[in-house]
Amino acid sequence: MITLLNDAPDNVAAFNATGEINPQDFNNIVTPHVANKLARFDELNYMLYINDDVTQTDVAWLTRSLSHFDKKKHCNRAAIVSDDAGIQKINILSASENVKIFPKDKVYHALYWCNNGNEPEYSEF
Repeated sequence: MITLLNDAPDNVAAFNATGEINPQDFNNIVTPHVANKLARFDELNYMLYINDDVTQTDVAWLTRSLSHFDKKKHCNRAAIVSDDAGIQKINILSASENVKIFPKDKVYHALYWCNNGNEPEYSEF
């Protein structure tokens, strides 16, 4: 299931993926939200938070779907947040300089990077 993350910066389309992900979630939630963001902003900044219960099959399908955003001229940055080591090995993600993978404890760094293009300069305690 894919849900919106409503506490993201205005210029970031942010989503939470948990359990089984299907094309209907993508078509009914992701695509319309991205369209709304593109109508308001000239570029797409995207973040996906992947929970531990998402299967590798769903992740592979989702990354293929997300790769289509990278090909659009309005795609600016995309962050994937996950602690799954397998996600780090997905070639389609590592091949793009506009896509970064963050561990879950750096979710706010991911949001900041999506919003600003760099990571915060403060140290965490």
